[in-house]
Amino acid sequence: MISNHGKDQAWLVYDGECPVCTTWCRYARIRAAVGDLHLVDARQPGPLMEEITAAGLDIDQGMVLKFKDVLYYGPDAIWMMSLLSTPSGLFNRLNFWLFGNQRRARIFYPVGKAFRNVVLKVMGIEYIGNLPKVT
Repeated sequence: MISNHGKDQAWLVYDGECPVCTTWCRYARIRAAVGDLHLVDARQPGPLMEEITAAGLDIDQGMVLKFKDVLYYGPDAIWMMSLLSTPSGLFNRLNFWLFGNQRRARIFYPVGKAFRNVVLKVMGIEYIGNLPKVT
């Protein structure tokens, strides 16, 4: 259960069927001082997905990072991930350059999200749909 882990643990919730999300998560690394990065597939039910849904966060519109009992969503999640990341490796340096401040994260995150949406459409992968549809 998630609450049994330390508060400094980082939980990254992403779309496990999306090749873009999965690839990004495979290369994401955080500093050892932060603790472990736990990857959570948003397509699998669990207490963290219940918490995200209860908070009204649409996982199809943005990834979620839970760190120190705070939910970071969309561009804020990727910005926080870039701050927690190690400075080593080309991927992490590029990630920090793109998302290392909130302004750049708010510019570049929607581009990545749009690319994800195109990939899902081309591959015929349906959205997660964790929030009820509003009619």
